[in-house]
Amino acid sequence: MAYLNKTESESRIARVKEILESKNLDIALVYYDEFNIGNGWYLTGWCPQFESGAVLIPRSGNPLVLGGPESEPFAKLDSMITETRNFPVFMVPDEEYPNATIIDFPMLFEELNAELGSVKRVGLVGAGRMPAEGYKQIAEGFKNVTLVDITEEYVRLRYDKSPWEREQIRAAFGLADYAYDAIKDKITAGVSEIEVAAAGEYAVRSRGASGFGFSTIIGSGKRSSAVVPTASSKLLAPGELVMAGIAPKVNGYAGVVGDVIPVDGKYTSRQLDCIRYLKDAFRLTKEQLLPGKTGKEIDAPARAYFEKHNLSKYLVCPFAHTIGLHEAESPFFGPNSEDVLRPGMMVSIDVSFFGHPEFNGVRIETGYEITKNGPVALSEKMDSLFLEKE
Repeated sequence: MAYLNKTESESRIARVKEILESKNLDIALVYYDEFNIGNGWYLTGWCPQFESGAVLIPRSGNPLVLGGPESEPFAKLDSMITETRNFPVFMVPDEEYPNATIIDFPMLFEELNAELGSVKRVGLVGAGRMPAEGYKQIAEGFKNVTLVDITEEYVRLRYDKSPWEREQIRAAFGLADYAYDAIKDKITAGVSEIEVAAAGEYAVRSRGASGFGFSTIIGSGKRSSAVVPTASSKLLAPGELVMAGIAPKVNGYAGVVGDVIPVDGKYTSRQLDCIRYLKDAFRLTKEQLLPGKTGKEIDAPARAYFEKHNLSKYLVCPFAHTIGLHEAESPFFGPNSEDVLRPGMMVSIDVSFFGHPEFNGVRIETGYEITKNGPVALSEKMDSLFLEKE
C-alpha cells in the first residue's frame, strides 16, 4: 500500500516538470537510497531496501523508477510510480538475479531518445550524494548530454508543506506524545537504555507509526555527550540524567520529541539549573518563529543567551530546523542562514549542548506549524512543558 496519495504525487511531478521547462531540460534524475530517502520519497512515497536508485521525470511523458531487481516487486506494489528499469549500479554488489531484466544507461538513453526525441539536457538531483560509479555510468551512458545540477531548486519544492503533509506531521507529533510518556514511565535505575527505547518504539509502532526519522536516542550519564547516541545495553544509574529523543513517522513524515529526564524521577537543584538554561533558550527561539524572520535572526537570541551563560563552547547544533520527510531537513535556521520563515513551514525547536563537564549532553525538542500569525504547537503537551517555569 502506497503511503503517498495520487493527488500529492501528481502535483509534485508537475512541479518538477515546471523546473525542467524553466531550465530547458529534457529529463530529471532524482537519486535516492535508504540514507537519502527524502528526494525520492517525495515523488513516490516509497524507498527500496538494500538497493539504491533514481526517479526519472521526463518533461513530457511518464516517470520511471530506476533501481534493482530485488526491490522491483516492492516498487510495483507500493510506489506511486510503478514503471521500473533495473541497473547493475543500483543493485546489491555481486548478487545475481538470473530471471531479471537488467539494462545499462546506454540502453536507457536509446529508449528515451526513441520515446521523447533527442535528449540533450539532463537535470540531476542529489548528485553530490550519488556513488561515484553511478555518476560515472550516467555521464558515460548519456552521450553528448549536458548534466545540470538542479538539487537546490528541487529541494526548495519541499520547504513549504501542503495541507496533506502538515496533517501527516501533526499525526506524527501526536504519536511522539505517546512515546514520551512510555519512555518517561520506563526510566528508572537498573533498566537498560535499550529497554527504554523499546518502550517508546512499541508505543508508536503499536499505534501505526510507519517508521522513524532517526534511530531512537537514549543516552544516560556520560553517553549523552555523544550528541546522537543510540540506545545501548548500559544500565541507568541513580542520579543520572537521560537524554531521550524519538521521531515516529506517519506515512513517511516525521514528528519528534526530545527531553532530559532524571533517573530518580526528580531533578537535583543543579540539574534544574541546566533545564532552566534549555527552557530559557527554547522560549527565546519560539519568540522568533514569525513569518519573515531569517534563520540568523531566529538563531541569534538563544545564541547570545548561551554566550552569556558560558555554554557556547558546548553548542553543536543551531536551535531550529524544518521537519518533514527527514526529522531535520532544509532549511536549517542557523547563525548564517538567510532562509526566510514562511507560513506553511513545519519547524522544530531543538535546543541542546554537549560535552559539558557537569551535565554531559542535554536536549529538548518539539515542533510548530508556522502560520501567518506565528507558531502553533504540534504538541501542546511538550510546548507547555518546555515553556513552564521550573
